[in-house]
Amino acid sequence: MKKSYKIYVDCANCANKMEEAANEVAGVKNAVVNFMTLKMNVEFEDDVTPETRNDVMDEVLKNCRKKADDDCDIFYK
Repeated sequence: MKKSYKIYVDCANCANKMEEAANEVAGVKNAVVNFMTLKMNVEFEDDVTPETRNDVMDEVLKNCRKKADDDCDIFYK
């Protein structure tokens, strides 16, 4: 399952860190951040359902704020 999310991030370097942080989270098969369009495209592992997707994204956001920038945001709810 793939999904695209609007994001908020200040700079391209933070966008790269955000992408790295998202790819470290269990349940994420692949995440790509585009700083120019302020979007994150996420491909989820096969066992992630629409019901558990927000739980995975909670962890993605927490990891992004820890590794990239504490004021970055992902609009998924």
